[in-house]
Amino acid sequence: MEAVTRIQKLDSGLGVSIPPMIVNEFSLKEGLYVNIQGMKSSIIIETKPCNSYILSNMLSEITENNTHQCVDTGNPTGNEIW
Repeated sequence: MEAVTRIQKLDSGLGVSIPPMIVNEFSLKEGLYVNIQGMKSSIIIETKPCNSYILSNMLSEITENNTHQCVDTGNPTGNEIW
């Protein structure tokens, strides 16, 4: 998908207005973070994954190398329920 747009002056820099057809195609929302990369004569804008935590993704990253040892905290001293 391709579109032509114009660079505009913003408060402290420049901005590009993203046409509605691209906004809709990629489900872009105001406030979404993006990575901007310059490559030769091109500028690449990629959506940056948000910091949402998906349990299955986090569990899949557990390995023997990043698992901590159990810590013995001793016997209960108050009203803890074990």
